Parts: sequence; structure tokens; C-alpha cells
Amino acid sequence: MIKIAVDGLTGSGKGTLSDGIAERFNLRHLDTGAIFRGMGVSYLKSGITEPTEENVKEILEKTNISVVFENDKQQIYLNGENVTSSLREEAVSKLASKVSALGLAREKYLEIIRDFTNKYDCIIDGRDITSIVMPDADVKIYLTANETTRAERRYKENVEKNIACTFEEVLANIQERDYRDTHRDIAPLIIVPDAFVVDNTNINLNETIELCSNHIEKVLKENGKL
Repeated sequence: MIKIAVDGLTGSGKGTLSDGIAERFNLRHLDTGAIFRGMGVSYLKSGITEPTEENVKEILEKTNISVVFENDKQQIYLNGENVTSSLREEAVSKLASKVSALGLAREKYLEIIRDFTNKYDCIIDGRDITSIVMPDADVKIYLTANETTRAERRYKENVEKNIACTFEEVLANIQERDYRDTHRDIAPLIIVPDAFVVDNTNINLNETIELCSNHIEKVLKENGKL
């Protein structure tokens, strides 16, 4: 099995990069953040605005999250309802970041992902993939960019999707998430020693995909998997 792990900061382009790599190497791409976002949607629907270790058990007992591929595109279903279109809303993003620090939520998250990696040649992106979820990955990539560039990208995405927000709000949310992701007690975002680190502040998407693809091809050939 081929396993490629991608970690990185919010708005660094992990998902888009992984889509490009998946297409080039014929892999399944699992966006792990979408699993926590699905849990965030569940919180939003419940009316509970502050995820805690005390209430997450209640939420998960009422939540059936499934990852489904339709026309090769990942969809997240929550209790039978496709909630994929809601996953990028700012309120959901904030809840997802908080949920991702909770022990029981992470247990469910790992269960879903590890089942997936046993079935498919895959590329998986998130914030603890290289360190916790797939430490045995064939290739590990860490993607980053400066916070202003990342906020500009996310703001543009929101405008295109008619999500109401200001640039200042998006930037503040990214700064908050960066701090939480890198300082949380459970599985913080780190750069593992054997990661291929790519700063794409000053290069575009196609250049990022090409750079990472060349690295992946080299490693897989060395390992006899390509």
C-alpha cells in the first residue's frame, strides 16, 4: 500500500495539494479535517457552542459520521445527511478546532482514518498525520505559508462561496487556530524530522504540486513502490 501524509497550517493549501497528488498518483485523498468539521456541524445543530470533554460523549453518541466518495469526491454525511457544503463555514471551523483537542473525539477520528488507510492507496492531510496517524507513511510533507497569505487565500475562498466574513475576521481566526493547533496538549501540529517541508508563500498551486510530486516520485521509486 502507498501512504502519503501531509500536515500543515490552516490555509496552507493542504487539501488542494492532496487533490492534485491524488490525481497524479491515482490515490484516494482523505481530508481528515472534514471529520472534525462534521463533528463541529453536529455541535452547531445541537446548540452547544463550547465543546468540552464533558459534553463530547453526549454529542458523539448522537452522531454518525461517515466518509463517502461520490464521483471520486469526498463527502461527509452526518446521520445520513450530506453536510459537506457546510464544512467551511467559520462557525464550523472554530468548533472543529476545539473538538480536535478532545480525547474522545480523537479516538473516533483515528478509528475512521485507520480503517481507511487499510483499504486504499492514499494521501491523507491534516495536522497530526505525519506524527500520530501515519508515522509509517512512505512520504511525509509539511506545508506552510505566512499567515497573511493564508488569510488572503481563505478569504477569497469564502467570498467565492458567498460566506459572509471580513479579511480581518479570517486572519484572526487563522491566528487563533495556529496557536491552538500548535499548543494543544493532545497531538499538537509539529514538523517531524523526516518531513519534506514546503513553504508556498511565494509559489502558486501548480508549482507546489509539481515540487511535491517530484519528491514523492523519487521516494516511491527508491522504495520500489513506483
